[in-house]
Amino acid sequence: MDRTTRRTDAAVRRASDAVAAPSLERAALREGAARVLETNWTGTSTVPSRTLYPHQWSWDSAFVAIGSRHVSPLRAQLELETLFDAQWGDGRVPHIVFNPSVPFDAYFPSPDFWRSSTSGRAAGAPRSVQTSGIVQPPVHALAAWLVHRADPGLSRSRSFLARVYPKLAAWHRYLLHRRDLGGGGLASVIHPWEQGMDNSPCWDAPLSRIAPAPARAFRRADLEHGAPDDRPTDLDYGRYVHLATDYRNGQYADGQGEFAVEDPSFNALLIASEHALARIACELGAAGTARHARAERLTAALVERLWDPATGMFFCRDLRGTTDGHHAPRAPGHDTPRTPGRSSPPALIPEYGVSGLIPLILPTLPRHVTAALLRIARGPRFGLGTAVRLVPSYDLTGPAFDPHRYWRGPAWFNTNWLIERGLRLHGEHAEAERLRAALLGTALDAAFAEYVDPYTGRGCGARGFAWSAALALDLLQEPRERHEGGTWG
Repeated sequence: MDRTTRRTDAAVRRASDAVAAPSLERAALREGAARVLETNWTGTSTVPSRTLYPHQWSWDSAFVAIGSRHVSPLRAQLELETLFDAQWGDGRVPHIVFNPSVPFDAYFPSPDFWRSSTSGRAAGAPRSVQTSGIVQPPVHALAAWLVHRADPGLSRSRSFLARVYPKLAAWHRYLLHRRDLGGGGLASVIHPWEQGMDNSPCWDAPLSRIAPAPARAFRRADLEHGAPDDRPTDLDYGRYVHLATDYRNGQYADGQGEFAVEDPSFNALLIASEHALARIACELGAAGTARHARAERLTAALVERLWDPATGMFFCRDLRGTTDGHHAPRAPGHDTPRTPGRSSPPALIPEYGVSGLIPLILPTLPRHVTAALLRIARGPRFGLGTAVRLVPSYDLTGPAFDPHRYWRGPAWFNTNWLIERGLRLHGEHAEAERLRAALLGTALDAAFAEYVDPYTGRGCGARGFAWSAALALDLLQEPRERHEGGTWG
């Protein structure tokens, strides 16, 4: 046993003791996590970080609501309601809702870059608030259902589900119709920021075709609060700005951009959200059968389009690239059949990102797929339960692995929280409990850092990060309480 493994085992044992002991360790975790959420609360929503991310982020708010329901169900409801007050007319939920009291130079891209109220007018952008024009993973129906379950009486008295359900349904319609760019039933992301794992090596191939915006076109406010070695490179950032600029200049119309990828994590969260919407529909007195059936069809499409049986892993599909290096046709909503002399169909991207493990959250995933994913998770690429403290964001054995640079290797609390849920869902309770213990111990040791070194648990990025604190609060609850009422609550 090497020194790293001994350190990891000792950390997990210490964390397990913290979970088991109902005294000082648990109290310190709960108090510390609640303090982070209180510090980051603006009065209507929660910022991910007071320094690095001073606005409201879409999937951050969903995870924050999941955790804050344990200390204030009302605040958890307000978190989601504030976000959906900024929903666009076409159904999209923007990835940032800007706080008008924050100076433009505190974060880039700022409201004057996105120009949502003018460039987004055709897509129904709100006039009363400034937002970005892209989206983030659809965790919101999951969050809404869990928040309701935390205090059903309060939820019913405020008509919480009745008010958010039509907005959630419109959000899903947007993704299932406007974003089915490959014609196979799955939603596509049109920018790496949309998938949430911004500079994952999974994006390297499709991004390599994008010319970066000139350096004078942007100012990186993130480097004022984070170490450059922990953040995306200037080259990648320039490509992000190029894609976002083109999307804005095209009035936020979908289907014409240079980047379009079907991602397993984004779609797995959409599927799980469809199951949650079915539960919400039943709570409101409607039938949830059609939504459950849609979720099962989407699960089948996920396996058909993104599962690679040869490796036992889900991969991203690059809709603008092909197996022979040519560009694929840009016909939103339709697969173009192969004909002699035409380029090959859009290709899977053979990079082992943590996104490919997130489908473990799906209840109707075929058994052989689940078994293969568990083997990959436990193997040398991700080291679940063996080589690492927490599951990394990228292949430990991959040439692009970096334990500190954003999504190119560090471990994140939200992805590990999802994997813990998936393990428990598929009967791997002992392994889920070990991961839960490791998450809690790491959260406290790393001061609720944005992300951590997967081997040592050393914190990187912002400290006092909102979803790290929120998900620690959720994990402090006994599994029976967290899962009461079904798979997602």
